[in-house]
Amino acid sequence: MGLRTKIGVAITATAALVAVIMGLVVHHRTARNQLETAREAIEGRLVTAVEDHAAGVHRPRTLVNPDHIPGPLRKAVEGGGRATYLDRSGSAPVLWAAGRLGRDTIVVKHPYARQTQNLRRLDEALWWAGGLGTAFAGVVGVGLATVAGRRLNASARTAERIADGDFSARLKPRGGQDEIARLIVAVNTMADALDARLQAEREVTSNIAHELRTPVAGLVAAAAVLPPGRPAEMVRERAERVRALMEDVLEVARLDGSAERADTEVRALGELTRRAVRSAVADGKETAEVRVVRDCLVETDARRVERILANLVTNAFRHGGGPVTVEVDGGTVRVRDSGPGFPADLLARGPQRFRTGSGSGLGLGLTIAAGQARVLGAGLAFANPGGGGAQATLDLTASVRNGARPAGEPS
Repeated sequence: MGLRTKIGVAITATAALVAVIMGLVVHHRTARNQLETAREAIEGRLVTAVEDHAAGVHRPRTLVNPDHIPGPLRKAVEGGGRATYLDRSGSAPVLWAAGRLGRDTIVVKHPYARQTQNLRRLDEALWWAGGLGTAFAGVVGVGLATVAGRRLNASARTAERIADGDFSARLKPRGGQDEIARLIVAVNTMADALDARLQAEREVTSNIAHELRTPVAGLVAAAAVLPPGRPAEMVRERAERVRALMEDVLEVARLDGSAERADTEVRALGELTRRAVRSAVADGKETAEVRVVRDCLVETDARRVERILANLVTNAFRHGGGPVTVEVDGGTVRVRDSGPGFPADLLARGPQRFRTGSGSGLGLGLTIAAGQARVLGAGLAFANPGGGGAQATLDLTASVRNGARPAGEPS
């Protein structure tokens, strides 16, 4: 049940409860006032009737020692004095009054049907008023809840966009100082602070990588002229690793911004996949099987697609385990390994730089793959299939072009 429904139901139920309580109070107060007024009137008639009987005057509506009077009234006047009783046992209610004068019982009675009818009409009016009031309160409540719900939904959608990386998303402030207005201000303030912090982080990361580029290039050049031998090979290997890491950091910094654009061309997805796998296993230490179930032409940025697939394959060997298979099925490419699977945190939040579930590495490979997929407008999903291992799926279905020719092929 949504918030709008809950608020509408709560307001409607409250209005109905208030209407019922007010109706009961008005009913009982009116009934008591009617009865008290009728008792005062009939007691006045009884006093007059007793006085007339004492004076020897007999009035037609006065009953002296009648054969039938209500039992409770008879008991009430046996000891003397006067009493009234409302008898509802018959087809129509009757109000009785009785008093003793010596050995005689003086009785007067009056129909109570008019008062009962008036009370019934009052109840009907109260029901109608309560029903209309409840319906009106329900409509107003749903309207207010709808307005509040729309504002809250807008806040939620904006927060989701910010969580997905759209740091330009903002809520439009409105007048008022209510809780929702404060929430809007808080969400915008949070987005501004988060955007500024991430921008500062991107700038620091990019500046560090740029500052390291020159000395690392010199280190790689110096390592290349070292005399052959195992020490020289170790130095060259470490220097190349530092250079690759620096290039990854620079790429992550570029992908964090909004200036990256894809240079599209029509290419065969199967061939792109094979090239990406060959580059990922260039050292010859590992091999990955490429299966082309259904090849297709895609209009996309070939360099970025190869970068994504190469990173996925490298990650599969580094953090998963062989055998690694890469399957092309239409516009979808699946990279699957036989390792322990992706960590739960990655499945829940997606790749995050400088954080890996295996405890090794900086988490840049999958972060770059996700960033490149975002530039391409492609989908990149991570899952742990039932048969074990991990599976990354690159979805380029939106880029499939039927009937097009690959780049470089004569028409």
